[in-house]
Amino acid sequence: MEILEAFDLTGTLRGAAELAGCDHKTVAHWVRARDEAGGGLPVPTRPRPRIDAFAEKIEEWVDRSRGKIRADAAHQRLVAMGYMGSERTTRRAVAEAKRRWRAEHGRRTRPWVVEPGLWMQWDYGDGPVVEGRSTVLFCAWLAWSRYRVVLALRDRTMASVVMALDRSLRAFGGAPTYALTDNEKTVSVDHVCGIAVRNATIVAVGRHYGLTIATCVPADPESKGGSEATVRIAKADLVPTDHNLRDAYASFGELEQACAVFCERVNTREHRITRRAPAVMLAEERDRLHRLPTMAHTVCFGETRRVSWQSTISVGGALYSVPSTLVDERVWARAEGGKLVVVYADGEAGSREVARHALTTPGQPSIDQRHYPPRPAGAIERKPRARSADEEAFLAIGSGAEAWLIAAAAAGASRVRRKLAEAVDLAKLHGSGQVDEALRAAADAGRFADGDLAAILAHHDSAKVIAFPAKASEQQSLQRSTAAWEGYGR
Repeated sequence: MEILEAFDLTGTLRGAAELAGCDHKTVAHWVRARDEAGGGLPVPTRPRPRIDAFAEKIEEWVDRSRGKIRADAAHQRLVAMGYMGSERTTRRAVAEAKRRWRAEHGRRTRPWVVEPGLWMQWDYGDGPVVEGRSTVLFCAWLAWSRYRVVLALRDRTMASVVMALDRSLRAFGGAPTYALTDNEKTVSVDHVCGIAVRNATIVAVGRHYGLTIATCVPADPESKGGSEATVRIAKADLVPTDHNLRDAYASFGELEQACAVFCERVNTREHRITRRAPAVMLAEERDRLHRLPTMAHTVCFGETRRVSWQSTISVGGALYSVPSTLVDERVWARAEGGKLVVVYADGEAGSREVARHALTTPGQPSIDQRHYPPRPAGAIERKPRARSADEEAFLAIGSGAEAWLIAAAAAGASRVRRKLAEAVDLAKLHGSGQVDEALRAAADAGRFADGDLAAILAHHDSAKVIAFPAKASEQQSLQRSTAAWEGYGR
């Protein structure tokens, strides 16, 4: 810039060279460059390795692969053909060839203007491993309100899909007109001349809910981008990885709870497209949704069973447990791959799987302890409860008093009530702490006779409790017997 400024001042090459302190040929070079650029200076460019000899071949590969060839694969082929350039140059050339191909043959899309209550989409994602078994994330997306429902499933069987679809529709509060999904066997059993042949069961399910099942073109995720995005963000949040630092799930119920928390969070925050929360928009869209039937579709759920008062059902003469909250309720049971699957479909939230057992035989019930509440204190394990003022005063001494009472009752001690009153009197003299320790020592040693508690208290010191010896039985006594006296007087 100083050279050009000097030239503008002097108007001569040599005069500018003298002012700028350079050769006049240098001044001539930069003046010529400015004149050729039409103003300003040309941008310096670094020469790139030549790939023109192979450009036609790269164009051919990109066209044959429909813009999907990888640059590293193209570079290996070029090297085999004698190419001497770097892989970086190959990547640039392949990327430029792909841009030209997409500009000519690429897909052209336009924004989807969604009508309320018309479309929903669903898809599946690989869930975390729970209890040594892989799970599935069922991801449903209501198009207009962007409302998302993510459910944890154990598999992708027809029964599980229908159960998840029923729960999703009830979470929406109604059924839209169309549901778009992939061409899995639960939806499409075949393709004839490019036309998907529907599974008869899923057609019956759609009629039950007033829903038309539609499928996208195979291997075309762009046609259902809403559910694809739901799967992506659900897996990023729910599947334990090093990125989200989520701990492994201890049970399937814990995974279901995490899915509920996830749905609550994503549906109550503002969406970046609509600038409104999906839950707020869903309240408006429900006016356009079809009313759901009261009963869920249960054709593929199996046989009905009534839950007994013992929280069990009988299938094939064998007993299987179900959650105790379903006593006197109707459930569906089906055998599936060596397992018995129990589904409850009469709830307001929709059908859901409530139990899964390995198939068993009559006489060997399959009981899951998690289906029952904590066992109350029964005939074997009883906790002392005061029923009078004297008993309350005795139990107030401490846990040692409870242990003494349980052990004394089990040993068949006599005059227990009088000994309880004696312990209360001793607690007033020596303090509840010392008497409680003495009672525990008496329970451990099996000393329940009259005066044993006072004797143990007498052997206590102020620092610690001295373990009082247990009373030996007659079979272990060292005292000589009186058998030698039997002959006297004869």
